[in-house]
Formats: sequence, C-alpha cells, structure tokens
Amino acid sequence: MSLFDQVSKDIMSAMKAKEKVRLDALRNIKKYFIEAKTAPGNNDELPDAEALKILAKLAKQSHESAALFKEKGREELAAEELAQAEVIESYLPKALTEEEIAAQVKAIIAQLGATSMKDMGKVMGTASKQMAGRADGKMISDIVRKLLAE
Repeated sequence: MSLFDQVSKDIMSAMKAKEKVRLDALRNIKKYFIEAKTAPGNNDELPDAEALKILAKLAKQSHESAALFKEKGREELAAEELAQAEVIESYLPKALTEEEIAAQVKAIIAQLGATSMKDMGKVMGTASKQMAGRADGKMISDIVRKLLAE
C-alpha cells in the first residue's frame, strides 16, 4: 500500500475515533500529497520516495512553527504543532543517527573517489538521494564538508 493510500485510510479511522489533532495532521498531509500528485508532469502519481520528502518537509515545518510559538509564549499552539509533527513523523522511516550518516557518506566518498571540496556536489547529490527522508540535508552537508576537508 502506498503512503498516499495509507494516509487516506488513516483519515477514515481518525474520523471514526474522533481524533481531532490526528485528523487535522492527516488532512494536511493529504492536501500536500494531492498537490504533488496533480502537479504538471507527475501523471497523477506520487511515488513513495516523493511522499517521504513531503513528509520530512512537513515535520520540519511543524517543529519550526512550534519553536516560534514557544518563543512568543503561545504554549498551547506549540503543543498542537508538536502533536501534529508526531503524527507526521509516524509515517517517516526511522531517522539515521549522525554516526550512520557519517558511515554512509564515507562509503559514498570512497565509491565516487572524491578527494576534495570540489567533489562536494557529486557527494551531496548521491548522499541526498540515498538518505532522502531519513536524514536532514543540513546534517548531511555538514558531515560531507567535514569529511572532505580531512
């Protein structure tokens, strides 16, 4: 079952269970999925890899919003954003640790024969594809930069 179908099914169960926060989060996810699905050139399809990118982006946005709400003293809104982020993250694969990312980046560097910062673009492109949805792009970039500088 694709992520799109799973989210659609879970919307129904959240409605039956009257879980408002979960339902709001799932409807938001589905909205972004439909937008991506109907975008020009997508032929009304949404591969799971693309869906994972959307989910990762939504989770990151929710955490950023929660941080802003906390900063402004709006704890109730921050709590709601964090609850929605938790729902979104339940669809994401387990995030990679910094050590796991470093190990994969080292393997990619060896595979591509990268030796200097000039090769960062090649390494980042491959690493981003391999770890899509499981690692933050900034963390990957920092690790690639550190390893290539050695």
